[in-house]
Amino acid sequence: MSHIKTLSRRAAIVTAVAAGLLTASCAKNASAPAEGDMSMGTGAVTVVEYASVTCHVCAAWHSAYWAEFKTKYVDTNKVRFVFREIPTPPAPVAVAGFQIARCAGEERYFDVVHALLESQSEWQNGGNPRDTLFRIGNGAGLNNSQIETCIKDADGIEKIEARAKAANAAGVSGTPSFFVNGRQIVSPGSQNGPTLADISAAIDAELAK
Repeated sequence: MSHIKTLSRRAAIVTAVAAGLLTASCAKNASAPAEGDMSMGTGAVTVVEYASVTCHVCAAWHSAYWAEFKTKYVDTNKVRFVFREIPTPPAPVAVAGFQIARCAGEERYFDVVHALLESQSEWQNGGNPRDTLFRIGNGAGLNNSQIETCIKDADGIEKIEARAKAANAAGVSGTPSFFVNGRQIVSPGSQNGPTLADISAAIDAELAK
């Protein structure tokens, strides 16, 4: 796991930046276009998700709602879905995961992100995150040497830090956070983030305008 340890100091900085999200207040321009945005769909309504591949609530949301959300809104081009990265502990794993997703290219980015979310139990229950990261990276067409180079890329790590700072400045308060045309969607009492019903209500209201 040496390649993950090399990220620890830098990833700790990224985590410190992201930790500021927990004390942030109201969101400002959280849906405005940002450098590094990864998106799918071309709809007039923009849905932005701030999430981490090591966030268990993010994984629960994607397990419960992603397939239906994508089929109903993204595949029909009613929504432009934007995913924004915020590393959460363990930061070295999150940073490495995001690096691999970007190295896989735009066409496979979301496949890698979803695979990482779905694989959390592998390493959270005593497994080696290195094995999971390499397995998913290999599945996206990267060889082991490319993965090693990718996760150590200093420029990529700096960009992750910059995106975390931008989220902090926008007032994002945690992961997962969802915004529909700039309005944050909250479902009080939900254990899996905003419910699809609440997100759908906001999207449908925008589509009706």
